[in-house]
Amino acid sequence: MRTAITAMAALGLGVAPGSVAAQTTSAQQATTIVLVHGGFVDGSGWAGVHQILTQHGYKVIIVQNPTTSLADDVAITKRAIASAEGKVVLVGHSYGGVVITEAGSEPKVKALAYIAAFAPDQGESVSSLIANPPPGAAVPPILPPVDGFLFLDRTKFAASFAADVPPDVALFMADSQVPWGIGALEGKVTQPAWKAKPSWYLVAKDDRMIPPPAQRMMASRAGATVREVAGSHAVYVADPKAVAALIEDAANAGQVAEKAN
Repeated sequence: MRTAITAMAALGLGVAPGSVAAQTTSAQQATTIVLVHGGFVDGSGWAGVHQILTQHGYKVIIVQNPTTSLADDVAITKRAIASAEGKVVLVGHSYGGVVITEAGSEPKVKALAYIAAFAPDQGESVSSLIANPPPGAAVPPILPPVDGFLFLDRTKFAASFAADVPPDVALFMADSQVPWGIGALEGKVTQPAWKAKPSWYLVAKDDRMIPPPAQRMMASRAGATVREVAGSHAVYVADPKAVAALIEDAANAGQVAEKAN
């Protein structure tokens, strides 16, 4: 499972078969959480969040996107949404925010949750959003593309992506990187789901991949309910409790009228 077992052990997250909350609410029983990973990583980084949510009675689906193109990733995410029971809270980390912004218009999706993620507007892509970084922002150590795919410099991965993750886990994440296709970075959003669906956003205040001011701008533009925590870009690995709490806020929001376009 790539980083999953290592991450859980390093973060003190034991695996307790059959261990679930004694009682679940109707909202928990009627909601499936769909988790979408970002670039350079796969879905196993959600292990800690998954454990908390399932122990609290939620059904959870973890999407494994190839991150080759936005269209392919959206198609795979939509299949996950279609397979889900009940309503869906769609959660995206980093580039996964672009995927949920495009896929989140599906009728079963009742809310969106962005975790240190891109939340593009119509016509925007990762490429356009990172084209003009704010002065003084950290520059992610992305290596020149090879055959149309990108990697982070392994020697700088921990400092830029996972500074608050245990060193052995950060090293494993660096060494198990998933190639990120340039086509995925250039994929443009056609109809932003956050214009019609209620959104939540977790800002990682120590992020060195997506500058926190950019996160706050996108969250504000989306009209999201915002929470900020001290954390790196890998906050979903380092602080699964904070991430799960935000997701549960979205899941428990109840029947929310769709926002006007």
